[in-house]
Amino acid sequence: MAEEQHAILTTEADGIATITINRPTAGNALRTVDRDALIAALSHAHRVADIRAVVIRSEGKHFCAGADVSGIGGTDDPVVGDITRRIMGGAQQLIAAILDCDKPVVSVVQGAAAGMGAHIAYASDFVVASSQATFIESFILRGLTVDAGGAYLLPRLIGMQKAKELALLGEKLGASEAHALGLVNRVVEPSNLDAAASELAERIASGPTTAIALTKRLFNASLDGDRAASFLAEGLVQELQSHSADTHEGLQSFIERRPAAFRGR
Repeated sequence: MAEEQHAILTTEADGIATITINRPTAGNALRTVDRDALIAALSHAHRVADIRAVVIRSEGKHFCAGADVSGIGGTDDPVVGDITRRIMGGAQQLIAAILDCDKPVVSVVQGAAAGMGAHIAYASDFVVASSQATFIESFILRGLTVDAGGAYLLPRLIGMQKAKELALLGEKLGASEAHALGLVNRVVEPSNLDAAASELAERIASGPTTAIALTKRLFNASLDGDRAASFLAEGLVQELQSHSADTHEGLQSFIERRPAAFRGR
């Protein structure tokens, strides 16, 4: 049997890593090999200092139909914990890779984002969506419980009641409604999608990278801790960031009344 090839393409230019899901004939559904390649690409972006922003996009009509379940079947000799280990080491690890990436992640959603595909967008720091984009919690429609970090993400993003509505009914959410709920940052016409995403990514990549990374971590952690822990963390990272070259440049440019030229250091 020929070795299975992943369908994740990566490019790097001007401080921006672009990760493209390239399985348009399969709705950009992610096989295990694709998911692992996506995790690896995010981990690479996290580690490399010269990468200052990440864009996740896809080819074709759909953004991502979620996990490719065509190769998943039952077993005659199941082992307790196997499914849990597979989920925690797979779909949840992908969502964690987006949340934990020090570089801001922009998802560009041109069409349907279902299940894990929707959660890739929800875990991102920015979502730029076409007016034709749709989001759906498709798990319940397959007789499954929510997966890929959905039980963590949805209540925190939109509140408990709306999260239950989306997860338990499995109804499609249009781009404008997703924007109204705060799940999407910008909705643009399809012809403007790439330009809008590029403009946002370029703006992020020109910013103070370490300050952005630390702020992202503060915000993500604040949802899981108390006020005292959040206040302490805020003080510590402010002290840490104050020693950076970008902080010096930001303050000096303010004094000199000129635009700041951040270098991501």
